[in-house]
Amino acid sequence: MTARLADLQSCFQGIAPSVIATVSKDGEPNITYLSHVYYVDAGHVALSRQFFNKTVRNVAQNPVVTIVLYDPIDFRAYHLCARFERSETTGPLFETMSARIDVIASHTGMTGVFKLISADVYEVVSLEEVAGYLTPPDLALDALSSATVGGGPLTELRGLQVVSDRITRAGDLDEMLSGSLTALDELFGFSHAMVLAVDPRDESRLVTLASRGYEGRTAGLAVKVGEGLIGTVAARRRMLRVAGVGAELRYGRAVRESLARRDGSQDLPPELPLPGLPDAQAQLGLPLLVGCRLVGVLAVESPDPFCFDEWDEAYLQIVANQIAQGIDRLGGAEETPLVVASSRPVRRFVFYRNDDCVFVDGEYLVRNVPGRILWKLLGQHAREGRTEFTNRELRLDPALGLPALKDNLESRLILLRNRLAERCPDVRMVSTGRGRFALELDCDTELVERDTA
Repeated sequence: MTARLADLQSCFQGIAPSVIATVSKDGEPNITYLSHVYYVDAGHVALSRQFFNKTVRNVAQNPVVTIVLYDPIDFRAYHLCARFERSETTGPLFETMSARIDVIASHTGMTGVFKLISADVYEVVSLEEVAGYLTPPDLALDALSSATVGGGPLTELRGLQVVSDRITRAGDLDEMLSGSLTALDELFGFSHAMVLAVDPRDESRLVTLASRGYEGRTAGLAVKVGEGLIGTVAARRRMLRVAGVGAELRYGRAVRESLARRDGSQDLPPELPLPGLPDAQAQLGLPLLVGCRLVGVLAVESPDPFCFDEWDEAYLQIVANQIAQGIDRLGGAEETPLVVASSRPVRRFVFYRNDDCVFVDGEYLVRNVPGRILWKLLGQHAREGRTEFTNRELRLDPALGLPALKDNLESRLILLRNRLAERCPDVRMVSTGRGRFALELDCDTELVERDTA
């Protein structure tokens, strides 16, 4: 029985693992599980490449693969034959797939290790439902799959009208947020939701303004920009949905354990707990934007892995836009502004004290004396807003550990300048005169300091 790729959206949520079979040039088969197959369009799917494994080697020798997809709702199976077409390392598809992996990596302490290398796109040659996979047919499952949810567009429109009224009529920020989250819960069943805003005292983190369904457990909750689903949504300023969170976390932990056994390393970062529901299986985060300015994040989650779909994304995006406007309007009257007027990308710098090594966005940048110099410059810029520096003050700073004679400072600065140009062009060191230079940034920075790598 033939099927259409567009009709199998539930197979692409990452809830039920898929199976892929490849064959080497010598005819040796290899079968393994896939945590996620991504829908690209009516004729293509994409697989994430995170490691150079046997599947990747076989595809390089023989581009034809077989994938079995499973529908987690009605348990039907589909046989897909595909041919490798291309690898993407930039662009919307890569960013979407990378964001999902980054969320799981941050929660399992694998940031910078567990990451997307490329999005491998395959052309679908044939797609058929596996006949007789369910024997005998389950009538209850058939009834479930054919059932429709009542309400219809009119109910959705009226619900949106209620949410919109509560946002526009609210007299203060607290009334607007609590009213919006209550309406989302009572009218549409979004029973676990929170709104976070950029901390005006520390732009590298988000703080909770309002929540519903957590019985006070999220009071005072803060999330680092770039960490977990909420932090990733803030850093990338784009909507992100993750289903099957539990299975994804188990996969990330398995990779972590395998890496620790292989390298004998005990220095991996600790796991990051889920900020809301400890048993969340579905998460959806939406950036709150006013123009290009990031206001905060609207996050909803559920213990039901099937809870969110494309309708929820579209509907909540409308609500998120209105909440962002409400925060901008009502928060602007407070003594402490809630809005960060920045549309620049955020680059995350990590400094490891044991070897003076600096990483940017999980990638090695520089170490030793140039690493210490860069960390000094970034720190003073973040704390004091400084952009102008001199060679003399660097030589007089004992924390940099420059030798008293022949410190080679100029050559170290050239090395640092070149490394930034190659690997982080958003940060530049520009000469402004003899023995003087300026630090120019086209990005916001998040600075993290750790004992060991």
